[in-house]
Amino acid sequence: MDIREILDLFDQQQRTAIELPGTRKEAFPKLVRFVRPSPGMNFVQYSRLDEAELDATIAEQIVYFAPMNQPFEWVVYDHDQPASLKQRLVAHGFAPDEPAALMALDLQAPPQTLLEPVTADVRRLASREQLEDVIAIEQPVWGANFGWMRQRMGDHMAIPGYLSIFVAYVDRRPACAGWTYFYPNSQFAGLWGGSTLPKYRKRGLYTAVLAARVQEAIQRGYRFLTIEAGPMSRPIVAAHGFQLLTMTESYGWKGGD
Repeated sequence: MDIREILDLFDQQQRTAIELPGTRKEAFPKLVRFVRPSPGMNFVQYSRLDEAELDATIAEQIVYFAPMNQPFEWVVYDHDQPASLKQRLVAHGFAPDEPAALMALDLQAPPQTLLEPVTADVRRLASREQLEDVIAIEQPVWGANFGWMRQRMGDHMAIPGYLSIFVAYVDRRPACAGWTYFYPNSQFAGLWGGSTLPKYRKRGLYTAVLAARVQEAIQRGYRFLTIEAGPMSRPIVAAHGFQLLTMTESYGWKGGD
């Protein structure tokens, strides 16, 4: 497959056909949005609009979501149409988050380095209580409150086969974490997390956690692994065979017209 074919498949399986637990999907011919008012997670996941209808459609989404008084985002990929989408979102009161690189690994041809036995102390979490080890990594790395993981990811762990969380330990202390969402009826599994505490970096823990997730995805018959990589993780996953598909940004509504 070439990049365009993978993107077309990604749009179909991960943006229009996808279902998300605990979130209501509302699909229209040219737009798909997800609604979860409490706790707030409302967003437009997919849009493919004509220039003439763009402003009216953006205004319709604002009218729909704004009364909920909850966060509301519009997910934009660089291949989305029309080309003026980002500009018009800003004009309507949206602000972009940091861009990320959507990258994919073809699991039919992974590098050998990710297929070798993992020798680090990497464990797949088995209980909701173990999420405390993940929070102990994520909060200091990102300087934010990750307490939301206890409820949201704990609920996802209870769904058979949906979420796998791996933690690398050093001297029995949590040092690096990453997780994989295995989407039903899709050829794509999604990598998230991938954070290492500063004192444990340069020890190969990120790669060890990545390899554990790659091997599980292969065993489960998935074709692609995707990741939205930031500046720190992008060169690491690129060195392990992940290819850039496109760039993505989330535009959060901050109020306005």
